[in-house]
Amino acid sequence: MNDINTKIQEIIDKDAIRELVSTYCRAADRHDNELMRSLYHEDAFDDHGSFFKGKAMEFIDMLPEIQKPMSILHHNVTTHNIKLNGAYAEGETYIIAFHQVQSDSGDYDVLIGGRYFDKYEKRNDEWKFSSRAVDADWAYVADPSQVNLTHPMIEGANIGTPNSKDPSYNYLKNFKRGER
Repeated sequence: MNDINTKIQEIIDKDAIRELVSTYCRAADRHDNELMRSLYHEDAFDDHGSFFKGKAMEFIDMLPEIQKPMSILHHNVTTHNIKLNGAYAEGETYIIAFHQVQSDSGDYDVLIGGRYFDKYEKRNDEWKFSSRAVDADWAYVADPSQVNLTHPMIEGANIGTPNSKDPSYNYLKNFKRGER
């Protein structure tokens, strides 16, 4: 019976970690830095390569400036491997992340296939990141941007935005900025 309880707890913990990672994507893509802050432990570390390497809370403080030229962010989690060890876990999260970046010479696109190397800790019965490092396995750059939000194929569709005006906030009443 104890093995069943252990297995059930493992399923619950892995689901909480998967939700944490998915919420990270939403926070990044909607530029919801209050929500982003709630996903990390106060003493967490973040390694985003040339953008930042250090305390995660300091990285989040810098996000408005880092995200300013990014008119589109779209993170997609694919394979997610998680290894549990009590209240500590590690994860290798595969991602495909699209960025449309505004620059003085015009917009350009960056599509990145990579992974996050995550460490998670469960404190006060809640899983959060204790460390996150980004890895780029490949990148595709289109300069100038190839995004076309006026194509007839998407005419009349809602168009996502990286802010509080995103259509999801009108359609999904249980998804509020800054809240998990």
